[in-house]
Amino acid sequence: MKTVLQTRLGQQLTLTPQLRQAIRLLQLSAAELETEINAAIEANPLLEREDEAVPEPGGDPPGNEGEREAASDAGKDEIVGAPEGDGDRESFETAPDFDWDDGHGRSRNGGTDDGEEGEYQVAAPMDLHEHLMWQLRLSHLGPGDLLIGEALIEAIGGDGYLELPLEDIAACLKPAIHAGHDEIEAVLHLIQHFDPVGVGARNLSECLGIQLGLLAPETPELELARLVAAQHLDALARHGAARLAAQIKRPVGAVEQAVALLRSLDPKPGAQVSPAGAEFIVPDAIAYRQGGVWKVATAGSQPALGINRHYERLIGKASREDDSYLRTQLQEARWLIKSLETRADTLLRVAKAIVRQQSGFLEHGTQAMRPLTLREVAEELGLHESTISRATTRKYLRTPRGTFEFKYFFASGIATDAGGEASSTAIQAMMKKLIESENPRSPLSDARLAEMLKSDGIPVARRTVAKYREAMNIRSSNERQRL
Repeated sequence: MKTVLQTRLGQQLTLTPQLRQAIRLLQLSAAELETEINAAIEANPLLEREDEAVPEPGGDPPGNEGEREAASDAGKDEIVGAPEGDGDRESFETAPDFDWDDGHGRSRNGGTDDGEEGEYQVAAPMDLHEHLMWQLRLSHLGPGDLLIGEALIEAIGGDGYLELPLEDIAACLKPAIHAGHDEIEAVLHLIQHFDPVGVGARNLSECLGIQLGLLAPETPELELARLVAAQHLDALARHGAARLAAQIKRPVGAVEQAVALLRSLDPKPGAQVSPAGAEFIVPDAIAYRQGGVWKVATAGSQPALGINRHYERLIGKASREDDSYLRTQLQEARWLIKSLETRADTLLRVAKAIVRQQSGFLEHGTQAMRPLTLREVAEELGLHESTISRATTRKYLRTPRGTFEFKYFFASGIATDAGGEASSTAIQAMMKKLIESENPRSPLSDARLAEMLKSDGIPVARRTVAKYREAMNIRSSNERQRL
């Protein structure tokens, strides 16, 4: 019997610790990044904020500050090309400074006055993400499903709802893992039954349905409550229980009991773990116009970090155990600083690309928003689409027209009769304008809106108009009618 040996050539991307850290930091919002940095500084003696650095005895002489390894803002960067306009629109002549403080003081391990480490340490309260991650790691999942679960949990907002479609979750997982829709859905189903139950739902109907699914089958009017949650929440909100009962041909008492059951559920399960509080949007970049040219600057939301030279000098002089510890911490500190530099550079490049592509919006408003996809920006910057997806989630751009999430500037397009394309955002703006000027006694139907858009050179189907109208939370023409 012959044994055949075969040699196969192939390529496989291995995620190094540095790459994993860079990917994770890119996904964080500005507020989450500040918390991450605070924790890193507390845990690593080789890290310090540059503005808090205190010269050690025998340290660097004055004038050698340039030797410090640091991550700092990339600063202003001019956008090539001046948009058309009369120059009278509101602009920022200089980029404002932004400072952010999370308002939560953090302290190192408790200790006594003589420097000995304290016996007890007060644990920081666990937030929703930590609470879910803890349960995920106790779920005995395989490595691939764990990565999917982590990506899903990162996309869950403070109220407990999933804030990204599964397609974006799949993009964020690449290139580490290529997960199909069914795989992600299966892990999401598991997370939705974590504590608090209903977390990870994509809408209120799904959230209530998950919670109802855990009730005993003999619960009075359970099936009717499921029906109302799945199909009639809007009608219930508009008309009340009595009119809904007549609409679905059920006894009023039974519907009222089902509604009482729904009211006993939690519409915002995430708030159980993450109590609601004031949440501030911290802009990651600022778009401003100077001399008729649009420019972009980082918003000062990233602190400058450096290496603590005192501890660095102890390397090679300490005991073997301490020396190994310091070398490890120095390497981790350098990785973090490099990852922060990469994050800042990536966000600035993405912000510049957005401003370059959407200068029409900055000049003329929503109706001038052009179609823009993640692929376009990825090809322009030479990055992967998943990187752009991470860099546009919970990152904010301040403009003279307001502060917007990066994702706001991305929209699909529809070919126009003139040979160009109109973005879905621009079409929605046109629809909103038409609806606002309609006769309240005879509101514009979806079909009529489609005809009016077509007369303006935008051939859009009635069902597409209906989809855009629902996305803007605008009622149908029958519901808008007023005598």
